Amino acid sequence: MKRLAVVCCFFLLVMAGCSDGAEEAVEPVEESTGQEQAVLEGMQEEIVEVATGLRSPWSIDRHGGTFYISERGGTIAEIGADGTVSRLDAGLSAPLSGAAEAGLMGFVLKPGFDGNREAFAYYTYEGPNGPVNRIVTLRRGDAGWRETDIHLDMVMSGPVHHGGRLALSPDGTLFATVGDRLEPGTAQDPESLNGKILRLNEAGEFEVYTLGHRNPQGLAWDENGVMYATEHGQSANDELNRIEEGRNYGWPVIQGTQQREGMERPLATSGDNETWAPSGLAYHDGQLYAGALRGEAVLVFDPGTGSLLRRIEGYGRVRDVFSDGDSVYFITNNTDGRGNPQEGDDRLMEIKHPGSG
Repeated sequence: MKRLAVVCCFFLLVMAGCSDGAEEAVEPVEESTGQEQAVLEGMQEEIVEVATGLRSPWSIDRHGGTFYISERGGTIAEIGADGTVSRLDAGLSAPLSGAAEAGLMGFVLKPGFDGNREAFAYYTYEGPNGPVNRIVTLRRGDAGWRETDIHLDMVMSGPVHHGGRLALSPDGTLFATVGDRLEPGTAQDPESLNGKILRLNEAGEFEVYTLGHRNPQGLAWDENGVMYATEHGQSANDELNRIEEGRNYGWPVIQGTQQREGMERPLATSGDNETWAPSGLAYHDGQLYAGALRGEAVLVFDPGTGSLLRRIEGYGRVRDVFSDGDSVYFITNNTDGRGNPQEGDDRLMEIKHPGSG
């Protein structure tokens, strides 16, 4: 494996307040404390290249010594301990949509993968009236993957904003993010699944967990079971949210630092003048790691204060982040048509912390 120097930029997040004329803006998030900075300065991370040659990768999962990474073109890349990439067709039952940002996105191995050899997947395909989203089970057989069950189907999408993230909570419950399909009003419409975070209930049906989202693409939980999500803002005002069941996260009524009664403010926001375009999210050793596409970094947050502690930069667009408890891994997304691919892109990278294997 090739070792690369980590590029970290330490700085404070200062959120510009903004008023909508009817309500006061929320206060800016707290700045990093001197104690936080001392801890950060004592960290000696390394960035290790695990694998190269990925094709517009979207989601990371791992079982044993093998990584499983979904690729937007409809394949699952399996990466062994030596970094060798084997690519298998996902065996989807419908042709993928050609809409921007669409394709095979969310992917997470089911609990008990050793025995059932199954995973959940989220993809966008062409329905009779345009792009639609579907959540399915895929089974890994001797010959490859194949779709076996459909859990959610015909969720209308649009030219962009498909959502697409799948994640398992600490108790094994499946959650999914659905974008507003470029029709903002759907996020507040109780009859629409767009602009929502969904939960798969015990009856095997998806239900709305939270609403008022624009294009959420990252989900993670801390050691206490607190849920977090990242969300794309409109041009700027990207968000990191602390998620609670039944809450309304405001889009399109409010965004960024604005607030309204009955709507939630973000834990952190990029503000009016900066764009992160956050995607995948992972919790590791007391911190939240968010992949940033437009921001071209892994953004590291304090989940208690919402402070943006540092950026890990120099690898281009970052689509997903994953923690195995020892290290943090991320995938670049420079081959999706919006980046500037370098030799070896796209890549799976490891953030090795002091004491990790």
